[in-house]
Amino acid sequence: MTYQGVLQKMQTELAQPIQYYLVFEDSFLNVNQLLNKELEIVFQGYQCLNCGQPKKIFRQGFCYDCFMSSPAVGDWIMKPELSTAHLDIEDRDLEYEKRVQLQPHIVYLALSSEVKVGVTRKTQVPTRWIDQGAVEAVPIVEVPNRYLAGITEIALKNHFVDKTSWQKMLKNEILTADLQAERKKTFEWLPSEVKNYFTTEAPLYHLEFPVLYYPKKVSSLNLDKTPNYTGKVIGIKGQYLLFEDGTVFNIRTYEGYVVKMSI
Repeated sequence: MTYQGVLQKMQTELAQPIQYYLVFEDSFLNVNQLLNKELEIVFQGYQCLNCGQPKKIFRQGFCYDCFMSSPAVGDWIMKPELSTAHLDIEDRDLEYEKRVQLQPHIVYLALSSEVKVGVTRKTQVPTRWIDQGAVEAVPIVEVPNRYLAGITEIALKNHFVDKTSWQKMLKNEILTADLQAERKKTFEWLPSEVKNYFTTEAPLYHLEFPVLYYPKKVSSLNLDKTPNYTGKVIGIKGQYLLFEDGTVFNIRTYEGYVVKMSI
């Protein structure tokens, strides 16, 4: 069976285990069904997710021109503390920025390799944690805009990491931690304008990924260098496919790449 189209990040459904889907223009694939099967991936070209042109992908599925101009990839995406829509100040497109920035955001702790702090829109719970490969997560505060979430994350980065070690996450080398206990410590570190949003109780989320077994070593598949790869799928975690030979394929990295997948 063959699937063909432009890669976009896998869509997910919270279940035990999490269900993954690759959606193409005229078909979709329940990726969980690939477990223990041989999968061939063939790189065929590029298609910018923004303009749709067959131009080389620069970052995040966008060609260079779109990456430098689209409001969907402004600096405030990666650095929420740079958000300015609450001040009526435009970065690239104020209407777009108000729509995204001026909505409830969650600052959270997640356990993917070690305890990390992060920010996501409330509408992206629990998708954000699934995409990071977190086995547990707990919200710290819910705030009304992205700026407040950003300054909270900055304050907490003095006490927690803000990035996942993807190698440790994929090998399931995860520190043991009590996220609820860690959450309680955060109150004294919160910015004064955020403290009122802190609640004493918060739900702890547990996430189970469809992995048959974890590799001891991992090596990333680079489609530009290896345009044709075949391997047996042993798991899915975060936005990665895990293969029997230790190869891992980050779907998110290759958004905007046109591929053919054969089972």
